[in-house]
Amino acid sequence: MTVLTWSDDRVEQLKKLWEAGLSASQIAAELGNVTRNAVIGKVHRLGLSGRAKSPSSAAPRQRKARPAQPMMRVARPVSRGNTALAHAFEVEMEPDPIAFDNVVPMSQRLSLLELNEATCHWPVGDPSSPEFFFCGGKALTGLPYCAHHSRIAYQPAADRRRQQPKQTR
Repeated sequence: MTVLTWSDDRVEQLKKLWEAGLSASQIAAELGNVTRNAVIGKVHRLGLSGRAKSPSSAAPRQRKARPAQPMMRVARPVSRGNTALAHAFEVEMEPDPIAFDNVVPMSQRLSLLELNEATCHWPVGDPSSPEFFFCGGKALTGLPYCAHHSRIAYQPAADRRRQQPKQTR
């Protein structure tokens, strides 16, 4: 293994090639006897700024206007291997349960001190905000939540594993 020292000439050549917009791999090939990673490391140690972007990539892209109503995305089961004999699954979309959290009648909303065994203990909102409250609906026997919030809190393990993470765009 040979130890490479960065001479002043090689550093100047590196700076020129970097400013010219060559990639680290191209600079390594141009300098010879140096790896791409060595070039990247030297660029960072020298504190060379990022290169100028071309005008087309520097301007932000115009985003398409979103439709007024949200689109329902259907999660498709992931299949691996031979799918000739695979079962066809139909996925039924349920409305997002979080959308209903804020639809709790004012007369039903409770503070922490007003909760008891017969009321729903589901928290709604940010605990540090003055608008924070608990659902206060009729709790199911032996559970701290009403029927709606129990469905959210207690999901069967198979259903949790089957759900795909929501994709944001």
